[in-house]
Amino acid sequence: MRRASARKVVAITGANSGIGAATAAHLAEKGARLVLGARREDRLRAVVDQITARGGSAVGTVIDVTRREDLGRLTDMAVDRFGRLDVLVSNAGTMAVSPFDELRQDDWDAMVATHITGLLNGIGAALPVFRRQRSGQFVNIASTAAYVVKSPQAVYAATKTAVKVLTEGLRQESGPHLRVTLVSPGFTNTEGVGKGASPEAAAAAARQRDEIAIPPFAIASAIGYAIEQPAGIDISEVVVRPTVQA
Repeated sequence: MRRASARKVVAITGANSGIGAATAAHLAEKGARLVLGARREDRLRAVVDQITARGGSAVGTVIDVTRREDLGRLTDMAVDRFGRLDVLVSNAGTMAVSPFDELRQDDWDAMVATHITGLLNGIGAALPVFRRQRSGQFVNIASTAAYVVKSPQAVYAATKTAVKVLTEGLRQESGPHLRVTLVSPGFTNTEGVGKGASPEAAAAAARQRDEIAIPPFAIASAIGYAIEQPAGIDISEVVVRPTVQA
């Protein structure tokens, strides 16, 4: 972000691994000042330390996006430390997919709470800051599952479809000073693939991941592209998938 986005203050949820960690590293190299939030303190500290060791600017705080006050603490940290918040990347997610017959309702609840309530908590925390500044950008992470539903991903797909719908509604209400971007990854090589599934399903997902999944950097690069656009230009929607993904 040495260009239009140089020195922007970017907050990222789910920043301790996968797409979140890759995005933090990518934006740090471009000169962003980062405020990172995640649940696992040790992993979060490792990401912050890696960035600062390379001369980047990053701070972190332990948050759970399902808690409204935690998102407020994340955005407050950005304003207190850097004087502003330019971008909120709502990336925290869970992918505990399973067939309906398994009745894994705790997993269903976790996906709804993380993807929908978590996204709304981020909007609630950042929107007042952006309105006061008369500038700001939401980058919301959905999935290609928001476009094509495949068994046994129905609940996951429903929550990611909600992310897509909420993002478009927010874009329409944002006015001329704010930007709203939806980034929808396809099959990406993250630790969440197969997590929580049955042993057989997890093994199958891992095999497919190793065969076709794209690296998290591909998504980080798309996020960076959306952020670095000049003021007044909104990259509204980006879908990034492996070329072999149907």
